[in-house]
Amino acid sequence: MASMKQQTAKSRMVAKQPVALRRSVAVQAELPKPVIVATLPKEASTAMLERGIDLLELLAKDGPVGVAELAKRADCAPITATRLLRVLQIKGFAVCDEAAQTWRLGTRWNAFGQAAVEQGALATTAMPFLTALGIAAGENAYLRVRDGMSSETIAVYRTDPALRIYTDVGSRGPLHAGTSRMLLAHAPESVQTQLLTQRLPRFTPATRTDPTWIAADLQRIRARGYLVTSDEVVPGAVSVGAPVRDASGQVVAVMFISAPTMRMRPPRPRALVSIVQDAAAKLSHALGYTQSETMLTAPPVARKPGAPSWSMPSPAIVVRNGNQPTMSRAG
Repeated sequence: MASMKQQTAKSRMVAKQPVALRRSVAVQAELPKPVIVATLPKEASTAMLERGIDLLELLAKDGPVGVAELAKRADCAPITATRLLRVLQIKGFAVCDEAAQTWRLGTRWNAFGQAAVEQGALATTAMPFLTALGIAAGENAYLRVRDGMSSETIAVYRTDPALRIYTDVGSRGPLHAGTSRMLLAHAPESVQTQLLTQRLPRFTPATRTDPTWIAADLQRIRARGYLVTSDEVVPGAVSVGAPVRDASGQVVAVMFISAPTMRMRPPRPRALVSIVQDAAAKLSHALGYTQSETMLTAPPVARKPGAPSWSMPSPAIVVRNGNQPTMSRAG
């Protein structure tokens, strides 16, 4: 009874309210409840983006590969890897072989790679490392890539305007002579075979043109991880070069310094090997390449009393386990 009386009293109170107010209350009662859309926190979104990039780098390096293995290497759950890969597949950056249950890079990367080349991405990325190398060695630093059956210089850091420059940006050169032989050593076998069956031009008396010797030297270059040449393209010039790798581990360029013979008498070229290797390793790391450890093949030689300042290499930088570089002075 009491409940019925309360409801009746409430109805009379509502009835006494103005019509406009009663309509407003009725409209509010009919409004749908707000829908709460779940959004990822900024940190989570960034983490997912990084995870997607990790998957792409793994595909570039190890593909084609299955989801379980990709997830393991990317340190994420298989369901997370699958969701990210499906998004990348929709955008054309990844392709799934349903029969083999493996993933590989999509064809859309071709357009991106070409755009990066046209925009000079490699040269722009390399400039801080070329600058550091030039300052550390006290010599001009260069970056050269393979373009078909020849090489091309795409970046130069000039330490001192008074120093002679041996190649300008855009200059092309042979693959079989000088530091470009580093590019030939890591070129596809078809490129090596095609070049070594041709009659090779001689630029100086020191230019090597014997295909048998060059073929053997390509193996030595790959084993050593550096190349020192003298007078092979330009008389009186000594160069020290090291390979630059991308995220997939492919050699995409050679970084080197070049100087007159009078400033590159032994043991200086050997002492500069580690400096060039470290600069190339740091650029490779910036391009996404990781490795267990960068070995310093030739430790720097301490400067003798009274020797010019350019004969003393600066501290070497060693990249370990793909993490932050650590400083070490070779003794």
